[in-house]
Amino acid sequence: MKKLFSVFIASLLLVALAACGGKSKSEEAGSASGGNEYEETTIRLAYNLPQDHYVSKGIEEFAKNVTEKSGGKIKMQVYPAGQLLSDKDMNQSILSGGVEMGLNSSTLWASTVPAMGIFDVPYVFNDYSSVGEAVNGEFGDKLRGAMEEKGAKVLMFADYGFVQFANNKKPLKSPSDFKGLKIRSIGDLPSELIKAYGASPVFMGAGEVYMALQRNTVDGATSGTTAMVQRKYDEVTKYLTINNYAYLEFLLAVNKDFWDKLPDNSKALIEEEAKKTEDWIREQAEKEDKKSTEELAEKGMEVYEVPADELDKWIEAAEPVKEVFKKNAGELGAELLEIAEKNK
Repeated sequence: MKKLFSVFIASLLLVALAACGGKSKSEEAGSASGGNEYEETTIRLAYNLPQDHYVSKGIEEFAKNVTEKSGGKIKMQVYPAGQLLSDKDMNQSILSGGVEMGLNSSTLWASTVPAMGIFDVPYVFNDYSSVGEAVNGEFGDKLRGAMEEKGAKVLMFADYGFVQFANNKKPLKSPSDFKGLKIRSIGDLPSELIKAYGASPVFMGAGEVYMALQRNTVDGATSGTTAMVQRKYDEVTKYLTINNYAYLEFLLAVNKDFWDKLPDNSKALIEEEAKKTEDWIREQAEKEDKKSTEELAEKGMEVYEVPADELDKWIEAAEPVKEVFKKNAGELGAELLEIAEKNK
């Protein structure tokens, strides 16, 4: 009897040891997340930037890390470079749940949350560090709250850098030089700025711009220099004006209803990886702006950088845009302007 009992106990110990030593990768990932295995889910993530843009590289790494660290339980399916949705269709798809997650510009989100247009108000930000401080503080919290009220949770503010003007007609050395030009715009407030400078705005998606410039449908376009390199603006425009009039953010947003149903450990992993990626992208912005501007010059574009002592006339001519923003964005817009002014 004693012998049978000993064999029984030994068998139990072997089973227990096998259970401890035979964990799968997903179970180990679950243990690392607090003892609970990740729940299986698939998240489609769409974006429109070229895949070799530094923001795109950050997003791809984010998706890869979430999948790997969840032991493959959270499957991130990435659709880059407009494969699934255009930038014009992205936001509505996120809000309706047509896609779970997407990356799109703050400019395009301003049609849903007018206060998001703060990044397009000319000359609100004058250096890179002030933007990071703003989105990580009260300024960013107010914008995140406004987005959630509309049905999207912001996971990341991805710094796209300062926005400039390129054209194929003439050097733009003052606001008066814009008169008579047709400039591709990226949203409502940039359109107001283009009009304030005397040109006609033409709204179109990012993927349409090269052909429009090539065919002279538009004379120029506003964008960051990193995208100008990626989209080969040097082949269809001759002049580049550096006036840092706005600092564009891309938002990685997730459908709020979908997000609320995710388990806590899945949310924690996604937010942790999003924060790491946001920090990495922010580190790249300034050096990539500088690098891409130099590259456009090397490829033959004539670059004019507005001198600091001449910037006042650009700011003064753009003043009507601030008034349009205040009218559209209401109390929240006024609060954001006040916070930004205090932090200058």
